[in-house]
Amino acid sequence: MHDSRFLSRIHTLRAGLLIALALSMSACTALSVVTHSVSPDEASVPAGLYQLDPHHWNVSFDVDHFKYSRFVMRFDKTTAQLNWNAAGMDQSTVTVDIDATSLDTNVPILNKMVSGPDMLDVEHSPTIHFASTAFKRTGDSKGELTGDLTIRGTTRPVTLAVTFNGHAPNPLTKQQTLGFSADGHFSRAQFGLSTWYPAVGDDVHVAIQAEFDATTPN
Repeated sequence: MHDSRFLSRIHTLRAGLLIALALSMSACTALSVVTHSVSPDEASVPAGLYQLDPHHWNVSFDVDHFKYSRFVMRFDKTTAQLNWNAAGMDQSTVTVDIDATSLDTNVPILNKMVSGPDMLDVEHSPTIHFASTAFKRTGDSKGELTGDLTIRGTTRPVTLAVTFNGHAPNPLTKQQTLGFSADGHFSRAQFGLSTWYPAVGDDVHVAIQAEFDATTPN
């Protein structure tokens, strides 16, 4: 009888210690998230290969719609690779592959129309590709990134205004993580996409938010 009570107390104590440890770890994690900050210093970033975080990014296109508003289209699948140089954005390069079949206008019939042969023709051109070619600094943590954009088999240079938002180990994953914002414009007619003009504008505004994670621990 006494042995069973003693063992019961031991199990209760052990369970309590495990719960206390779990709560302590949870509190530490919560504290690290609440107090998290990033460094704007590009020199703090370890050189190496970074991949687009699959859960924290956005790529959208918007165009004028009958002069009423800018109609927004986003893509739900994108991969990107950043080769970060120790010299910072000036010497770093990025390549992006947007899955054109993942277009989402929030209107099913428009998804089919924009994805169809009159526009993106995703059946024959399922990928929108961007590869950086040059970078011109315009300020601290800012610059103009020029690259070759390929849509529906046509490649044209496009320039994006890029802001480096900062770097730090992610408080949850512990991976070295970089954050960027970017936006730019291009003429869809230059890519042979003039359907529905002028009801739908020619100028396409690109808006990007992206987090990149180191592919190997640093």
